[in-house]
Amino acid sequence: MSQPQPIGDDADHRYPPPPRQPVFNLPAIVTALIAACVGVHLLRAYVLNNAQDFELIVRFAFIPLRYSGDYVIDIYAWLSPLTYAFLHGDIVHLAVNMIWLAAFGAPLANRIGVPRFVAFWAATSLAAVALHYVLHPADPTPLVGASGAISGMMGAAARFAFRIDRSERHAAFTGPILSMAAVFTYRTTVAFLAIWMIINLALGLGFGGPDGARIAWEAHIGGFLMGFLGLRLFDRRPY
Repeated sequence: MSQPQPIGDDADHRYPPPPRQPVFNLPAIVTALIAACVGVHLLRAYVLNNAQDFELIVRFAFIPLRYSGDYVIDIYAWLSPLTYAFLHGDIVHLAVNMIWLAAFGAPLANRIGVPRFVAFWAATSLAAVALHYVLHPADPTPLVGASGAISGMMGAAARFAFRIDRSERHAAFTGPILSMAAVFTYRTTVAFLAIWMIINLALGLGFGGPDGARIAWEAHIGGFLMGFLGLRLFDRRPY
């Protein structure tokens, strides 16, 4: 990524796509989250039998109907709005999410620090399932995947216009958090937001799901909005 540029019509808008972070240079918290997601998937694939895997999904995936029907609100009902993010549908789902987690999570974690990054992960994960629940309160389908939190990181990246400081060993988003108006003066940011919304609209219309699988685009939007609108709650650098 290029260094911070002036905001306005004369700004240099030639920002490259999302940052590529070498795996050996990832922040420890991002590495830990990737390891947790991969570890859970390996456990499901190679250790648990079908019945055990089913029980794990029932307990730790987010199931909207759990909160809308005649069901006991047990410990799993409190945990699943967070634990669902560590479960994934298949290896492709896992791989795609981990690549984007590394790309967007690394510069954000380096910017805001570990405690705030963990809080950001939790808040965007909760926002993702909250919007999904509002729109589908009686849905019995388990919701899994880190896409909501990662969408939140994409929203945060847009508030920095993808500006990254590479002068230190660990690349981090840099500069002040842009105002809403300023975000839309960066052509690459506008293009990114437009493409992101078009993709999620297509998913909402039923395009793009593998083998007819349903993709929870509502959760993507919930996480994105939390990251985009709520980033200031987690930033630690005064500008």
